[in-house]
Amino acid sequence: MPDHMNRQTRAIQSFFYSQYFSDGLRITLGVLLPSLILWQLDRFELGLTLSLGALCVSGADNPGPVMHKRNGMLICSGMMFLVAIITGFARLDVYTLGAEIVVLSFFFSMFTVYGNRAASVGTACLLIMILMMEKQLKPNEVLGYSTTILAGSIWYTLLSITFFSIRPYRAAQQALGENILDVAKFLRLKIDFYHPETDIDENYRKVVSQQIHVSQNQDAVRDLLFKSRILVKESTNASRILILTFVDLVDMFEEIMATHYDYNVLREKFASTGVLDDIATLLLHIADELDNVGFAIQSNTRYNHLKDLNPELEALKAKIDEIGANDKEVSNLVLKKILINLRNLNQKTVNIFNYYNSKSAALLENRSDVEYSRFVTHQDYDLQLYADNLSFSSSIFKHSLRVALVCLVGFITAKTMPQLPYSYFTAKAVTQGHHSYWILLTIIVILKPGFSLTKERNFQRLMGTISGGIIGILILKFIPGSTAQFIILMVLMVGAYSFQRYNYIVSVILMTPYILILFKFLGVGHVVEERIVDTFIGSIIAFIASYIIFPIWEFDQIKKNLGDVLVANVSYLLKVAETFSGKAVSITEYKLARKDVYVSSANLSAAFERMTSEPKSKQRHIKEVHKFVVLNHILTSYIANIASNLINKPKQVVQPDNLRLVRRSINMLAETSKKLEQNANLPAEINALPVLPADIQKPEVTLDSHLLKQQLEFITKVSTDIAKITDAILED
Repeated sequence: MPDHMNRQTRAIQSFFYSQYFSDGLRITLGVLLPSLILWQLDRFELGLTLSLGALCVSGADNPGPVMHKRNGMLICSGMMFLVAIITGFARLDVYTLGAEIVVLSFFFSMFTVYGNRAASVGTACLLIMILMMEKQLKPNEVLGYSTTILAGSIWYTLLSITFFSIRPYRAAQQALGENILDVAKFLRLKIDFYHPETDIDENYRKVVSQQIHVSQNQDAVRDLLFKSRILVKESTNASRILILTFVDLVDMFEEIMATHYDYNVLREKFASTGVLDDIATLLLHIADELDNVGFAIQSNTRYNHLKDLNPELEALKAKIDEIGANDKEVSNLVLKKILINLRNLNQKTVNIFNYYNSKSAALLENRSDVEYSRFVTHQDYDLQLYADNLSFSSSIFKHSLRVALVCLVGFITAKTMPQLPYSYFTAKAVTQGHHSYWILLTIIVILKPGFSLTKERNFQRLMGTISGGIIGILILKFIPGSTAQFIILMVLMVGAYSFQRYNYIVSVILMTPYILILFKFLGVGHVVEERIVDTFIGSIIAFIASYIIFPIWEFDQIKKNLGDVLVANVSYLLKVAETFSGKAVSITEYKLARKDVYVSSANLSAAFERMTSEPKSKQRHIKEVHKFVVLNHILTSYIANIASNLINKPKQVVQPDNLRLVRRSINMLAETSKKLEQNANLPAEINALPVLPADIQKPEVTLDSHLLKQQLEFITKVSTDIAKITDAILED
């Protein structure tokens, strides 16, 4: 088993093989190359303008299928060109510029209605507007300068697409490897439930938090795999391996979710036997093997030494049988179910290992008729969607209006303060310079739809800027050589862009000294003082605005998340009910229902985490919402446990009692969702629940059927508890 230090070393190595580091290298190359080449040709100013276009459009270079990346960056380039022209002329009059800032800030902030990629396009356009505000251009120079920005953005777009054309599977491979590592981390948290010293409630919090990361990353991998035609339609081994691996990984994650039991009862019954330690050890071995396989996939290397866990599984089986034989009063059936889960997890790990190490063509045959296109969400870009959100009932509209007003305040602040207190930092007072756009830049970066996200980004930006400023000063003071400083600048650039999506505060810490060194080369002084003061001013304005101007509190939004997760669980249970009634339900239908449950659960958990960072006065029913989140996790785990068995054994003996229990849970959850105003989203099948004849013969009771009935009874109990908690949440 790798020790803690080895895992830390592996984590560092994993980062350098990740898509984050690849993105950092690509962005640095795309931004730096035009300036370096044209510097050699004595056209440095032209090179800087090209680099500016490349830098801004790189913000729209989000992970995803190549076609989406290309379309997003081309649209972004065109819009940036128009914004650059408008700003170039608007800046000639301060009132016109102020009006432009208000209109464009609102217009581009509304792009959030079309998803993350469109929101990134909007942010890139606002960035070019802000950076053009203080550019001293004559009217006849505006078009040429804007065209150069367009050329820089087109250059970066071509570079990015070329990278992905040369290695079309690499991004998907990296994302898949990272997702496997996330699942391994999730499994390690589940292992802690088997240790008596672990606080169960605290561990639930960690498990739910990690589930958010797993679910979000699975969505990213789905986009890369299932939306990319080259991956789905191309019949190469590389594309088939990636898809088969991901399908097994999602099944494996369900299996890990399904290994949920009443851990207090497990500890009480079996802690003295030592069997829980054996289970934890086996799960730890599986997590280690997942780490190894995930790293191999991410680093594009081969892992050849998968540990054979079958002897340990057989030893555990013998121990479980011995417990059942020695103590007739204590049922070991739950331990047998855990053993089945362990075998399934081990088999999934072996399958993934074999995909990358077997040359057998039969292994890569399509084992199931899965319609991949049904597993991805398709973004609607209809203009009507934009228009429909132009009302105060839309949180995106309120956020966009807030951004517009706050940007206007920031602009007025920058223009009306004749002298900022830079003399506090230096012996010489410095008059407000042309870098006051950092106030607006800080506002655009920090201001998020929710208060908690704004608060978090605010802290990261401030701490990152101050820390980075200190580092920058030390570099400039103690490393005077231009060559050494340039090398450091390139390293800092790669780091800043690599951590941009991975860890924002680290990105800011690295970006600040890189900008200071860059401006030193450009002959601009007092940048440290300006950057820190302007960032501080922008942060204060954004923070206050998020609290008083159309504030959006999570509790006002979370009711929809609560309703969504209930509707998803109803749909999941409907598939179980249909199978219990004798109807054939396809694997695809089960997996679609499962995906919806995991996505909605992750959204709910993320909303709850955001709520916990809001002011105490705004945290309404925080304990009840937390209990709802935990109960939902338990409910989902139990349904996954049953669904997993039904998928593996689709031919079920019709059992009236089981169907009645499922119907009761469905009705309970449906009624609760109606209280949360989710009537319209409930599946139509709920009005035609399967009914069995009253005189149907009951099958013989077996240990398996007895355990299944216990699980269904527990699901009914959890559904009742969720209904009670929902009533408490809805109380004024």
